[in-house]
Amino acid sequence: MINGKAIYQPKGAAAEYAKYACNFYVGCSNNCSYCFNKRWKWGCIPKLKKCFKDENNALEVFEKELKLNLPELQKHGLFFSFTTDPCLPKTVLLTSMAIKQCITYNVPVKILTKKTDWTVDCFYSIDMQYYKNIAFGFTLTGHDELEPNASTNSERIEAMQKLHEAGFKTWASIEPVIDFTSSWQMIRDTCSFCDLYKIGLMSGKKYVYKYEDELRDFMDACIHTGNPTIYFKDSLLMQAGICREDLPANCVDRDYDMFNP
Repeated sequence: MINGKAIYQPKGAAAEYAKYACNFYVGCSNNCSYCFNKRWKWGCIPKLKKCFKDENNALEVFEKELKLNLPELQKHGLFFSFTTDPCLPKTVLLTSMAIKQCITYNVPVKILTKKTDWTVDCFYSIDMQYYKNIAFGFTLTGHDELEPNASTNSERIEAMQKLHEAGFKTWASIEPVIDFTSSWQMIRDTCSFCDLYKIGLMSGKKYVYKYEDELRDFMDACIHTGNPTIYFKDSLLMQAGICREDLPANCVDRDYDMFNP
């Protein structure tokens, strides 16, 4: 069990995204209306976690924890981040420095963001031989109005395509599903340059998916749109009344390794 100041082992639904993750900051300026960060009242201004003195100290702690847990992290990779967007103007520099350390120690990394203005400056300087160990992920909902300070969904899709063409792995978080039509459209628009989808429903009592037949139709459309590699989250399968074992071969489990498919 890894439970450091920077690197830790997520629990619950977060564990469906990654076995190990890194959080340097809490709070996010994207200000998405549905974000779980708001439940923790972390606010819309990213702040360095209180356990770090400053960014330099955070990077020092990160490297120590990276070395201490190297075999596990080399095997399972590292995810950035759950408590903020790792590619905000405030967070992206520390993220990029930590990722370059991961590359040095042969640890694959997955990034999840809703921002696109960082793509050239912070990551294209990485040597191409290491591209295969970096997977850039974008949350795609199709609802810009709910994500007022994020890059638009169209901008995220364009950035994903450029990163994929450059040689990086790419993936998409289709979560939350605001409505089935918009989420399916996001998959249809990206299936030729996205290596993995992770799909989950909106959480919370306010959002209830009453129509199981409609949910199953959505799943079927996603599965057969370009035959993509998909991970359906446990809560979605439970809502649909479908066992993971009954899904077709392009639907993977949480242990799927997109770096060694």
